[in-house]
Amino acid sequence: CKEKHNKINFFGTSIKLKRTGQLTCPVHSSPSVSHGAQGHYARKLLNDLMENYSNALRPVEDTDSALNVSLQITLSQIKDMDERNQVLTTYLWIRQVWHDAYLKWNKEDYDDLEMINIPSDLVWKPDIVLYNKADEEEDSGTSNTNVKLRYNGEIIWDSPAITKSTCVVNVAYFPFDKQECNLTFGSWTYNGNQVDISLGMDGGDLSDFVENVEWECLGMPAYRNVMMYGCCSDPYTEITYILRLKRRSSFYIFNLLLPCFLISFLAPLGFYLPADSGEKVSLGVTVLLALTVFQLLVAESMPPAESMPYIGKYYIATMTMITASTSLTIFIMNIHFCGAEAKPVPHWAKVLIIDYMSKIFFVYEVGENCTTPESERTPLYSEEPMSEKGLYVDDYYGQDDTYKYCKNHKSQVNGNANRNHYNNRNIQYIANCFREQRSTCIKVAEWKKVAKVMDRFFMWIFFIMVFLMSILIIAKAS
Repeated sequence: CKEKHNKINFFGTSIKLKRTGQLTCPVHSSPSVSHGAQGHYARKLLNDLMENYSNALRPVEDTDSALNVSLQITLSQIKDMDERNQVLTTYLWIRQVWHDAYLKWNKEDYDDLEMINIPSDLVWKPDIVLYNKADEEEDSGTSNTNVKLRYNGEIIWDSPAITKSTCVVNVAYFPFDKQECNLTFGSWTYNGNQVDISLGMDGGDLSDFVENVEWECLGMPAYRNVMMYGCCSDPYTEITYILRLKRRSSFYIFNLLLPCFLISFLAPLGFYLPADSGEKVSLGVTVLLALTVFQLLVAESMPPAESMPYIGKYYIATMTMITASTSLTIFIMNIHFCGAEAKPVPHWAKVLIIDYMSKIFFVYEVGENCTTPESERTPLYSEEPMSEKGLYVDDYYGQDDTYKYCKNHKSQVNGNANRNHYNNRNIQYIANCFREQRSTCIKVAEWKKVAKVMDRFFMWIFFIMVFLMSILIIAKAS
């Protein structure tokens, strides 16, 4: 029985047909045989291409024509945004596509080999760099990865790069700010008549973007620009990608803004604190120191510039308000503790502050409220009835030390008067003592009520100021 062998190609796999009598059975050849053959042709092709090739010259047949280079950027990750130094660090995938006129072959001569991967150092590459680079290292940027070479001379070079670029950061609306950072690419030595750079896509590719915890990427549009520089008369083509970022403000709201709001609302409560507690000034100073710490935290993360962010202005305004409230507290405490040496309360102050403002701000004496009728309200210090002898018989001032002294003196005089029919001069002296004590107590009580009304008045004024200032800063920043 004779055996006949035939070969056919099936999807690139060599299949041997073995015919024995009436039976036909396929016999698969080893894949390593085809791969080995393809590898043999790839080595032969590389040797043929590089025989008289030079990667030092621009690969064009006509030196007067421009070489078109297509540039495409894929944003993979935003690694860091340094607002203080105004440097943006990104992880990019850079694709450059161009045609080499000296790296073409007939694929039928090399077993239909259409593409090979070769080291990028063997071929000519465009010197496209990042113009606004901020990295001090010279070897940073794209890595020397392999290039894909097609039979028609098309070269595709995909390389990852970690870039540090300058970015003008505007922190006026921090932490509700939006930033636009430019990434400008262009040839460093070739002008537009030699290397013409075009856009591979309308903008940066964000399909593989890894979300950042602090920044949200709003888009990455791109545009092509032709620039004329003073050093050279030829035009230079540039590709500029605009990376639009928006800060995620939740972290800063809960760690910077909210504590400031709560602390600033403590400042007006210093006016509500009783003057006899002795802690009014201490509360204001403590709040001022707390705001100073938060102001330092904001200043450390912001770049030193003339423009101050709104949150910094809010801290400064709040600190100024707390300083003013502490100063007013000291002034009101002097009024509260003016003592018996002070002058009587002026008539206009009695009418305006004691009579009217005390009702508006609900400042009443102990045991009184807003529903107590005017006729039943007890005056600060009521007139005391006197006996026929000109002596005071009411015990209204019984808790005062001076009054106790006068009362004891009065009781002793009364005892002597029952025996010695009263001494007129001593009786007159005791009466004058009671009159002076009563007027002094009334004067001190009136000044204390004036201080209390002023405390309540400034408390509401500062509450309104803090509320309006907080609403204004949020509306302005957002």
